[in-house]
Amino acid sequence: MTRPKLLNRPERRRALLAAAARAFARGGFAATSLAEVAAEAGVSRVLIYRHFDSKEQLYRTVLEQTRDDLMRATGGPDKLEPSSLTALVEFARQHPDEFQLFFRHAGREPDFRAHADWLRVAMTETTQQYLREVLADHRLRAWASELVPSVVIEAILAWIEAGFPQHDRAADTIAAVISGVIEAIGQAGRPDGS
Repeated sequence: MTRPKLLNRPERRRALLAAAARAFARGGFAATSLAEVAAEAGVSRVLIYRHFDSKEQLYRTVLEQTRDDLMRATGGPDKLEPSSLTALVEFARQHPDEFQLFFRHAGREPDFRAHADWLRVAMTETTQQYLREVLADHRLRAWASELVPSVVIEAILAWIEAGFPQHDRAADTIAAVISGVIEAIGQAGRPDGS
């Protein structure tokens, strides 16, 4: 019988964070016990406590790591641009548990919402900048700027749940949906509605 490879402390911590992301992605913070995280990782709760003081610290660490990984993937909140959509979709494909945890669960949990809010704010500000030439009415631009990040995130979440269909064209499809949203809002602002 082959003994499992023992992991050094940094490797074990990374493995615990990945397992925690998978476990928490299924139900969020409140609905996921530390025992479920331990089972997902194939370790005891005692081993988790050697790395993290509490379930809350573990959850926050997973969210912080996801935030940092998202910043690296997309260029960070100050460098978002249209090509960041492709990077965001690719991140979601490679890290679906982390993406779902970050945007579906943390975004709905008051104690952890701030972790996801920074990217939504950055996406809204970026959208606002790009729409200045397309939508002259500041109220329509504000509406579109708030709507586009929500559409992007929900589209990616739905894409993950559908099993990553057309993964090589997903970013283009989402970009087309965004264009349709912006066009529809722009039409709503025309006096004749056309």
